Parts: sequence; C-alpha cells; structure tokens
Amino acid sequence: MNDLDLCYLPGHRALDLFRQGKLSPVEVVQAQISQAEKIGDKVNAFTDTYFDEAIQQAKAAEQRFMRTGGRPRALEGLTLGIKDHQDVAGKRSTHACLAYRDNVATTTNAACQRLLDAGAILIAKTTTPEFCSAGVTYSKLFGATGTPWNPHYTAGGSSGGSAAALAAGLVTLATGSDIAGSIRVPAACCGVVGYKPPYGRIPGTVPFNLDFYCQTGPLARSVGDCAAMTNIMSGVHPCDIATVREEINLPAQFEPVSGWRVALSRDLGFAAIAREVDDGLTRTADRLRALGITVDEVDLGWGDEVTTAAVAYLDHLFGRELERNLERFGDRLCDYNIHYAGKAGSADAEAYLSSFQTAAAMYDDIAPLLENYDALICPTVGTHEVRAEAKPWETIRVGGREIDTDFGWVLTHPFNMLSRLPVLAIPNGIASNGLPTGIQIVARSFDDHRVFRLAHALEKQSPWLDCVERRPSFGDNGDPFWNDPGSP
Repeated sequence: MNDLDLCYLPGHRALDLFRQGKLSPVEVVQAQISQAEKIGDKVNAFTDTYFDEAIQQAKAAEQRFMRTGGRPRALEGLTLGIKDHQDVAGKRSTHACLAYRDNVATTTNAACQRLLDAGAILIAKTTTPEFCSAGVTYSKLFGATGTPWNPHYTAGGSSGGSAAALAAGLVTLATGSDIAGSIRVPAACCGVVGYKPPYGRIPGTVPFNLDFYCQTGPLARSVGDCAAMTNIMSGVHPCDIATVREEINLPAQFEPVSGWRVALSRDLGFAAIAREVDDGLTRTADRLRALGITVDEVDLGWGDEVTTAAVAYLDHLFGRELERNLERFGDRLCDYNIHYAGKAGSADAEAYLSSFQTAAAMYDDIAPLLENYDALICPTVGTHEVRAEAKPWETIRVGGREIDTDFGWVLTHPFNMLSRLPVLAIPNGIASNGLPTGIQIVARSFDDHRVFRLAHALEKQSPWLDCVERRPSFGDNGDPFWNDPGSP
C-alpha cells in the first residue's frame, strides 16, 4: 500500500489494520501531511494546520493500539478536519472574515468534542465562505476553494473545505453544518458522503441550535465512516435543549435491501437539471433495480413556492445577522455578504409565517410517500458547473433554463424545511465533464437507519474513491489534471 492509498484509506479499514498491528496511525498521518504539503495550496481546503500536534497524537494512538498507552477508542488515530466556524478551544475560529482573523476559541463545539474524545486527531481547520452564508467557498481571508476534480468549479458551500480535503486525501474524517445544504452540496461537488441528520440528533451551537433548518453533521469518504461519526456525534447534550434523548447505533454492516420500494424524483418539481446529473440518476435507478428494489418515479407536486419560502425564512433570521455584520464591519465583508445584508428584511412577518405554511403543505405531500416507500432519491444539485467564485446574483444556463447561482442550482433546502427527515448525500459517478455527480437519499422522520442502509448497498455495489481511476488526479507538482471541455 503506497502513501496515496494510505491517504484515501477508509477509516474503518484503517482501524482494522491498526488493531492487527499491520499499520500505524503515524504512517497515515505522515502520508496525509505529505499530501497536504504537495497539493494543499492547489486545493486550498485548510485555514490552519496542526501537523506537529497531529504527529504527536498519532504516536500516542500507536501506543494505545500496542496496549502500552491505554485502550484504543472508537476513532483512535483517524485524522479529522473541523469546519472553521466550529470552535476548538485554543484554535482560531475566523468565520472566514477579516474582522475575526485573530479570533481564538475558548470552548470546543460539543459534537466536535465528542469526535476528539473518541480519539480522532485534529489535523486542520477547513475553509468556509464568510459566516457560512454562501453555497460556494471563497472569502477575502482565505481565497477560493474549488473541487479537487477541477478547481475552476466550486467545492460547494459552506462546508467546502471539509469536502475538498476528503476528496483530495488530506483527511480521513471531517465535520460540517447544514442550514440549506451546506453539508450535502459540498459532498456532491467533491464526490464524498455527507449527512444532514434529523433536527435534534446532533448538538449544535447556540443560538442556531434553536433554528430547525440548521444541523451539524459528518462528512467522510465512505458510508461506514459517516455512520460511525454519526453514532459518536449524536445524542442529548446539556448545551443544546433541542437534542433528542433517543440513542442510535448504526451498524458497520447493514441488511440487504432486496424487496425495498424506492421513490425517485428527477427535479423535486422545481429544479433545473443538467443532462449529466439526470443521466447519473438514471444509472442509480438501474443499480437499485439490480439489487432487487422497485423504483417508481413520483411527482411531489412541489414548485417554485418551495424556494420562495426557504429564502423568506432565511432572510428573516439569518439575513438580520448579516445586516448586523455589515453595520459593524462595512466593506471588510465579502461581496456576497454585502449583497445578502442589503436584502435583509425584504421578507416581512407575513412571508415568514407563509414559509411555515409552505413547509407544512410539503410535509403533507411527502409524509405518506415516505410511509409507502422505504426511501426517496433525487439529485443533490442540478449542475456541478458553478464557478468557484460565483456570485449569488450571477446566472447560468442549466437544462434549458436560466437560473441563479444562489438557490437556483441546489435541491437541498426542501429538507432543511422538513428538518426531521434524515438526508444522506452520496456520489454516484463521474460525468463526461470530469466532475462527480451525486444523489440524496431521504427517509421518513428520524429513521436514520434507512438512509444509511440504502447508501451502504449502493456503495457496496459501486465503490467510490477506492482506486486511482475513481479519484481526482494530481501531477508531480501538485497541479490537478482534469477532463476540461470548457472551463469558465
């Protein structure tokens, strides 16, 4: 196994080798540090790195597996990237804003602390857009983060650095947060796995833990690693009144899904879909049928009112926060946040109330479907060809329609509105443009097990990032290679 294979080694496989004494956590950490030193500037996934600390922690983990330094924990020796805005005591949390470039956290995010307590090794903090407010990842403080498959195009946002680091083999596990798709959009853009858990499953950060749109969740390169992280991150926590007491224990192996019934929506009724994305969804449907699953195309009856409602809700709450930031920081803010702040307050109380009424009507449509079907699948994003520094007011043409690069290209926000539904984003192929494509798997409320079970079956049938041919390619100088039919 060469160093690059170590960089992409799934966490559960690494743990097996650590336990058998066939591999040391030090070897993996050193391989990923070497990869970061080689290609890190080109990927631009990290804000700060902690390589020396990581090596020391890896040596301690090695001793635990040798039974000379204590018992190994659930994630012992696996590297972790933590999203910049999630606090780690003693480390910078900059919010990707010039005004906070020297801000050092004094406490640690509860969900992240659980991962660290389980033995994960913090190797870096990962890039985000300023205040996590955009669907792409760039800022005045850190620049742009493109997908490792073609850096002209975005890694997605706001957990773009976490997803890009995973896709480039720089970390084994990573964290994210998702208020309108901020875990799932980067997962789709970078070809990794990302989970938006049901509201209350994983503790969040005050005061946005009280916003039912907003979830903390894991990203990984495999379904199994994502499930293991979910087990550790989830559960009631004294810092978050919204966390539920029900404990979940997602298994390492799942039962077969033969005999299941899966609903398929190509566009959720409102989205513009690129041909490559639609073709990928068709291939996934064929794979499901090969697994003995019945797949039916469905019409949810949703339309443009879905996005209108989500934008009104977010404008009413999140928009005011950005407006305050503009008042404090002025033109130190990024252009998109000045744009969003200028729009703040455009949704009045009536529009805010209507957003709840729309969500209720959407649930009336989907709840019976999710009782009659084991899961729903749909695209995560309608196109992957969004510029790394796209502005929310820009438009692009997708599926014969002109759409904006704010909400116009994503299919994630409906499931923040329907916050108790578990949604797992997984890759499902590489399109002719050289970019990965992906789907979302949705199940009935709080039934995390179902989305992971279906994803596990698909991953077992069609492995991902497991060999050179299914990974981003980088030259000796760290420059990425890509199939480039016409970059922006």
